Amino acid sequence: MKIIKLLSLSVVLFVAPKAISQEFKLGKVSIAELQQKVHPKDSSAAAAILYKKGVSRMQFDPNEGFCMITDVEARIKIYKKEGYEWANQNVWYYNYTGLKEKVFFSDAVTYNLVDGKIEKTKLKSDGTFDEVLSKFRGQKKITMPNVKEGSVIEYHYSIKCPSDGIIRDWDFQTSIPVNYSEFKVAYPEYYVFKPRQKGYIFPKITTAKNSKNIIINSKERGDGNVTRTEFYNDKIDYTETEVTYVAQDFPALKEEDFVNNIDNYTSSVEHELSLVQFPNRPVKEFSTDWNSVVKTIYEYDDFGPELNKTGYFEEDLKKNLSGITNQNEKIWAILNYVKSNVKWNGYTGYNCDNGVRKAYKEKTGNIADINLMLTAMLRSEGFTANPVLVSTRSNGIALFPNRNAFNYVVSAVETPEGYILLDATYKYSTPNVLPFRTLNWFGRLIRKNGSSEQIDLMPHKSSNDIVFMTYDIDGEGKVSGKARRQCTDYKAMLSRESFEKSKQEEYLEKLEENNRKIEVSEYSRTNEKELLSPTIESYSFKGGDLSEVIGGKIYVNPMLFFAQEKNPFKQEVREYQVDFGYPFQDKFNITIKIPDGFTVESLPQAVAYNMESNLGSFKFNILATDNILQLMVVNQINEPIISTDQYEMLKEYYKGVIAKQTEKIVLKRI
Repeated sequence: MKIIKLLSLSVVLFVAPKAISQEFKLGKVSIAELQQKVHPKDSSAAAAILYKKGVSRMQFDPNEGFCMITDVEARIKIYKKEGYEWANQNVWYYNYTGLKEKVFFSDAVTYNLVDGKIEKTKLKSDGTFDEVLSKFRGQKKITMPNVKEGSVIEYHYSIKCPSDGIIRDWDFQTSIPVNYSEFKVAYPEYYVFKPRQKGYIFPKITTAKNSKNIIINSKERGDGNVTRTEFYNDKIDYTETEVTYVAQDFPALKEEDFVNNIDNYTSSVEHELSLVQFPNRPVKEFSTDWNSVVKTIYEYDDFGPELNKTGYFEEDLKKNLSGITNQNEKIWAILNYVKSNVKWNGYTGYNCDNGVRKAYKEKTGNIADINLMLTAMLRSEGFTANPVLVSTRSNGIALFPNRNAFNYVVSAVETPEGYILLDATYKYSTPNVLPFRTLNWFGRLIRKNGSSEQIDLMPHKSSNDIVFMTYDIDGEGKVSGKARRQCTDYKAMLSRESFEKSKQEEYLEKLEENNRKIEVSEYSRTNEKELLSPTIESYSFKGGDLSEVIGGKIYVNPMLFFAQEKNPFKQEVREYQVDFGYPFQDKFNITIKIPDGFTVESLPQAVAYNMESNLGSFKFNILATDNILQLMVVNQINEPIISTDQYEMLKEYYKGVIAKQTEKIVLKRI
């Protein structure tokens, strides 16, 4: 006899009432909140989050099974016009086959104080938008109405996720002050989530165990001489884990110079599903360390198997490599071949989109399509080449083992001298000069056998910016001369990006405007397209605003418009690491001819600064011979990342560098 069991499940919740740490309710905006002119703890704030509360709780849907429901409500105060951007709120959601989330906004209201009374303006349907972010994600947006200086806005949204293994990350900080932020996660005892926090200030955490039960309504139909249906009610008791995070009076995250990604320092929490064990079923473990993470990724159909596909490029590649025997030249030729034949479609990800065969045929693909194809071509030529998983700067640093930590993949060739990192998605990349977006601490190399190792993505070779300049000063203080600028590696990459962004005439206008309004002539470029060679710019210049004539004396900064005048490191205390991206050397060789009838009254003294641990050095030396001055300046930073412990030393170093670079030569009449 066949027994068909149809289940419908209803959840009965029995939770003891519990007081929350602070009571907020939508719709209860006060006159005092509307009257407030400035934030009490940050008078510079353009807006502030008065409160934001979120709850992610696992629930059972009779049609979809266990799913995660997230409810968020928020109240935001607008102090200044610069804070109007906070009237635009957006929530991303997964939207692809197998994972389609739903987002609903509600209770969105703008409050203003008009003639001493509270005026409410509700969000209408024309203020809600849906956007496609990629083939995997969409975004729901709202634009709050009638926002002014002094307004308070409120909104609520819900996210329904059909997966039982995804809890949204929660930020307790943002670019404006947060008065109160609370996030609660709740899930049955059958699940284990691993919480991970980042930032430099942390919320308070409380954990509770709640007794709950599930009533399962089921029925059984039997096939036989007499059809009979029997109904059952089964009660399952279980314990729910409820974790609450509360942050109060968290300061705004302030942007600072040379910060990789401010989100890396945001106080936040994320939850990674570690294991699931239902009664009478085996334990199902998920990614718990980097090796298991990369093994899982490698076994995806749109990753590892794509590396083994052949027969679509061999004949073309063989023709392209004809006559090349040098191994480094061959690597460069293969990289260039892929760059020239398959263009990036703008989508990131370590999973193939079109697949390598289709991407090769259609000459376009995402990051994985292109760089896994590159890896396969390198392997076909006998190189030990493997993919390297990367988290881009915009994605944040991959601090904790989980599959979402990465969003990009590059290729690595193993040589006796070390790894050569390659990326064929960017037109200006060269061996070991990856796009700047990928320079984000460490990646994870995956081998064919499933083993992996951490790979340092940060460059350690210095990128140089070398300037040769000669100029004359006439008796009226006017300056004219010639400059030649030569850049290598990442400095050259940045130069080529600048060249590409505008036509040459527009580029020269910016060059003149940004350099004390000089007049540029006889401009030329060399090696703009020869990526393995340094970029070279040469031009003549003149300018009447490059010196001062006071009391018959001429005052001139010997570095002219190349002098760095402002110290980028002014904070007393820095919470974030200084991220230069790559080591560099800025070097200036300058020859100055002083006018007839003048002599040197004073010159800047020679100096040499050295930071501890060979972090960097600065040299400044100027010599006078007859009417010729010879200046040599070198600023060298040897590490791409400077820790917060070294910040005070770096700040003092740059203080000395700026002071010396802004000193002037004084010329007097004979």
